Amino acid sequence: MTTTLTPAPAAPDVRRPHRKRRIRQGVREFLAPYAYISPFFVLFLIFGLFPLLFTFYISLFDWDPIGEHRFVGLDNFSELLDDPRFWGALRNTFSIWVLSTVPQLLLALGLAHLLNHARLRLAALFRMSVLVPYVTSVAATTIVFAQMFDRDYGMINWFLGLLGFDHIDFTASLWGSHIMIATMIAWRWTGYNTLLYLAALQAVPRELYEAAAADGAGGWKQFLHISIPSLRPIIAFTVVTSTIGGLQVFTEPLLANPVGGLTCGAARQCQTVTLYLYEQSFGQFHFGYGAAVGVALFVIVVAFSGLNYLLATRIRSERP
Repeated sequence: MTTTLTPAPAAPDVRRPHRKRRIRQGVREFLAPYAYISPFFVLFLIFGLFPLLFTFYISLFDWDPIGEHRFVGLDNFSELLDDPRFWGALRNTFSIWVLSTVPQLLLALGLAHLLNHARLRLAALFRMSVLVPYVTSVAATTIVFAQMFDRDYGMINWFLGLLGFDHIDFTASLWGSHIMIATMIAWRWTGYNTLLYLAALQAVPRELYEAAAADGAGGWKQFLHISIPSLRPIIAFTVVTSTIGGLQVFTEPLLANPVGGLTCGAARQCQTVTLYLYEQSFGQFHFGYGAAVGVALFVIVVAFSGLNYLLATRIRSERP
């Protein structure tokens, strides 16, 4: 008699569901950080990258907003290089930038050093009050400064009259309009840069200033040999951000000379690159040429951003 043994059924692999669960959990943990930051990239693609790429695309066309779109290649850029109005707007932009950026950063450095060392009652109030110009409406600021620089009734010309000088028509002269617009920009951004410098100075150990004072160094030497070296990275940052902002100035020249409109006067004495871009695109409906102006401005901004990277790298390598 032969007995046949039937093999026992294999036990189910209970590890497989657990393995699948671990894989799904690992995938979720891998994708979770990207899901959290995805809203920024989605908004950037819609409102940042797409308009930029579309501007490059339009700059290659003779773009009629209600008519045909004729491909012209690089003709718009060739015309731009020979356009004296563009070069005049670029000179105005750089002139206003120099007149506004240099005084505002120097004043911000001095104010930050003063607020960091002065023993003031209500010090926090004084430190926060420097932000009032920054939170004030640009339109309101421009209107007030336009009244102050008015030729007939402005406070600046009234003061010049007391000193025996003739009244200056700031909006009609080249340097007068540049000084007026640069003053508006400097007034608005000085407080913002002051707080950046002040935050960096408060990270500097007090012992350095106390040791310098014990060695006989006065406030000016402490400022030159302690404060400035400690602020080199943030100074590089503010220089570049002020430059990028100055290259895109638009509201101040537009509202400072409302009679001049988009040309900012009959002689285009204060028309900036962004004003010229707006004039070509929405004033004369030359969208292709206006896009070419925008591309040129983008290249200039990128060039200064590259300069920022090189400057910051060099400053970082020189730090002790």
